Amino acid sequence: MSKNTRDLLLEIGTEELPPKALKLLAYSFLHECKTRLQSNELVSETNEPELYYSPRRLAILAHEVKLQQPDREVERFGPAVTVAFDKDGKPTKAAEGFARSSGTTVDQLEQKDGKLFYSMQQAGKPASELIPLVINEALAKLPIPKRMRWGSSTAEFVRPVHWAVVLFGNDVIECEILGIKAGRATYGHRYHHPEPIKLKSPSDYVKALHDAKVWLNGPGIELQKEISLRAQKLADEVKGVALNNEPESALVEEIAALVEWPVAIRGTFDPKFLELPEEILIATLEDQQRYFPLRDKKTGKLLPHFITIANIESKDMEQVRHGNERVIVPRLTDAMFFWQTDKANSLESRIPALDGIIFQNKLGSIGDKIRRVSMLAKVIAENIDGDPAMAKRAAELAKCDLVTSLVGEFPELQGIMGKYLAQHDGEPDEVAHAIEEHYLPRFAGDRLPQTTTGQALALADKLDSIAGIFGIGQPPTGDKDPFGLRRAALGIIRILVEKQLPLSLSELVNSAFLTYYGKISDAHADLETFIFERARNYFIDKGYTSNEVESVLCMQPARFDVVPIQLEAVRNYNNLPEAPSLSAANKRIGNILKGLDTQPSGFDASLLVENAEKQLASEYLRIEPEIDSLFKQHEFTAMLQKLAVLKEPVDTFFDKVMVMTDDEKLKNNRIGLLNKLHKMMNRIADLSRLAA
Repeated sequence: MSKNTRDLLLEIGTEELPPKALKLLAYSFLHECKTRLQSNELVSETNEPELYYSPRRLAILAHEVKLQQPDREVERFGPAVTVAFDKDGKPTKAAEGFARSSGTTVDQLEQKDGKLFYSMQQAGKPASELIPLVINEALAKLPIPKRMRWGSSTAEFVRPVHWAVVLFGNDVIECEILGIKAGRATYGHRYHHPEPIKLKSPSDYVKALHDAKVWLNGPGIELQKEISLRAQKLADEVKGVALNNEPESALVEEIAALVEWPVAIRGTFDPKFLELPEEILIATLEDQQRYFPLRDKKTGKLLPHFITIANIESKDMEQVRHGNERVIVPRLTDAMFFWQTDKANSLESRIPALDGIIFQNKLGSIGDKIRRVSMLAKVIAENIDGDPAMAKRAAELAKCDLVTSLVGEFPELQGIMGKYLAQHDGEPDEVAHAIEEHYLPRFAGDRLPQTTTGQALALADKLDSIAGIFGIGQPPTGDKDPFGLRRAALGIIRILVEKQLPLSLSELVNSAFLTYYGKISDAHADLETFIFERARNYFIDKGYTSNEVESVLCMQPARFDVVPIQLEAVRNYNNLPEAPSLSAANKRIGNILKGLDTQPSGFDASLLVENAEKQLASEYLRIEPEIDSLFKQHEFTAMLQKLAVLKEPVDTFFDKVMVMTDDEKLKNNRIGLLNKLHKMMNRIADLSRLAA
């Protein structure tokens, strides 16, 4: 570190921050501070400050921060010269005002690009003056939906602030952060080390806090990995596997946002609770208690044990363990009660209650929705060799678990509870599994419905929602998507593509609008565009180039299940040595046709005059039946590779033949030939999109 730079430590100490939002808050704080340090030229563009955070703090450690901002060349443009001076050349009030605001006189101003111009050297400000502004501006920009006040302070933040550290080298920058006077004192674990810790320099920070029983999240500190290892170590003792225990899992991340000094404890519960469907048991342990359920390594069944991560190293850990075991009993007892209560009434008996739940004000109730979905699912099932009766029955019962006690307690179990209750009611397995599967995929990368009935129902449910919301003119805008229509559209694409369902997107969309019987606007064109936009991103994420994807999707293919075959064909075609020339010629033909009011649809071979056009027509007529046959068999790669033989005759045609000749009959015949050729070349993709 040079004598002109120092390390900078910024820490905001608070009450416990919201665990689900902690990571977002921390990384937003890092981004905002880094951006401002760089824009003020206190650190270089490549300087990467370190982020540290725990449930009670957000901290940034930046290295090689300059003591002073560099001098800057400040350039200012003023009014136009024609406005700055009157007809006699005297400065107007506009010119004088600009000069005054620039701290100079009119005669010192220059003219540039027709305007008054002034440049000056501005001395850089000291870092100690800029850093408080950096911190306060960064904190004001954090994504906090609702800020709070505390005590008599007017400051607002997500939680009350108790201390602030602004340490620049060995010196404190005296300032006020969120109503707190900054200093060099931080605090360790709330119980193990409540006394203040006076830091001598930023480099002391991590070790000082670790000594004070605070295990930070930060570079080189793998807290989530440590939590995972400690939990699994205890699970091994009972030959179990801790569930959702991967270091990057949402559960581990949330636990890491709740504890400052992780201590793993294994507890036990009454084996009678294992009679619950395992999803209920897992949800109770994870969602309500942040415990790790355990699964037997050999049998795969849940064990009557759990792992919890405490935030305290007690002298009597047995008491802590017993406390956690006691607190889980009423939770599991409630879950058992809800399960027994829900089983007492069939899913079918709950259908009338769905008419009392609003799906969307303009689209009616959930009951209305399932009546539409039943019709649509039946049609889809017929077209994918499924059982229409099964699809209709599954649709009728699909939303019934929304009025159960368990789903009321655990909303994430909707569909899953429907499956278990359908099995309990004696419904066919296909129906039961379809009830769970119709929500799939729930998120990016999630599994897809495996049963034919589940696929039909999942498509119907998603199509009904998207058609309805588009039909009332409320499509997603910006970041707002309250009905998850982008996710639904991606789900439709994935099911059609990855399950290779031979369904026409246009027919699916039209069928979805028909079930509304004219009660909403027919927005099928906008809806199809919306789905195709999602499809572009989907296929690009699969590794295809934007040009390859655009060349296929711009043709509005009827079926998504064949798009991957088309894309592979385009990729293979693009590797042909003839491809650049053919794609360029295709683009040229397209430009010729685009400029015409009418396009002759065919040609008369007897009217061909030049050898070059005769050769091209002959080659076209020779391969056209083969191209047509390959197209019908979905042999798209072979089909596009057949086009390679056209390179020479096409190049020769454009070299030797004048298309736009004065002879109207000859011109139209040549245009007709090009039109036929263009359509043959572009049957699965617009090859001009591949031209350099």
